[in-house]
Amino acid sequence: MADIKWYVIHTYSGYENKVKTNLELKVQSLGMTDTIRQILVPMQDEVDVKEGRARTVQRKLFPGYVLVEMEVNDRSWYVVRNTPGVTGFVGTTTKPIPLSEEEVARILQRQESTAPPVAKLTVQVGDKIRITGGAFAEQMARVEEVFPDKGRIRVLLNVFGSDTSVELDAAQFEAAPEIHSNK
Repeated sequence: MADIKWYVIHTYSGYENKVKTNLELKVQSLGMTDTIRQILVPMQDEVDVKEGRARTVQRKLFPGYVLVEMEVNDRSWYVVRNTPGVTGFVGTTTKPIPLSEEEVARILQRQESTAPPVAKLTVQVGDKIRITGGAFAEQMARVEEVFPDKGRIRVLLNVFGSDTSVELDAAQFEAAPEIHSNK
């Protein structure tokens, strides 16, 4: 039985999908489907918020890398290594190092996750923001805490002369524009 394992190949950044397509075509045309089984560019949904609008986009989990499930032999190594856009295998120059079963399971589980996508937050503690939605729309506030795993922030807001802590999701605020004076 063949020793099929998952390997990581390094590609030119931005060429991951092109490498996947080219390699799949090579595998088919050379009849190597029993040696090179799967080629994967792990992706994950993320929420991108621009101008107060949230939209889901797919982002590469590992930019510049492609996963290949294959048996490494002289022919398969040569085919992968000589695919346009591939710079090499992760490992030594002569021997690729396979991923462990745990690493593969974690990557595949992360890619197939049905959890709702989380917004990518670009604010930090101390930043000023303008609230764009909800009961406090158009109010200015200062970021107290950032919860990147939830896509939410906690801000300190002045309501009727006292500071109030409010939690907002990414679609409810935008970074406050910097105000410069000419003095």
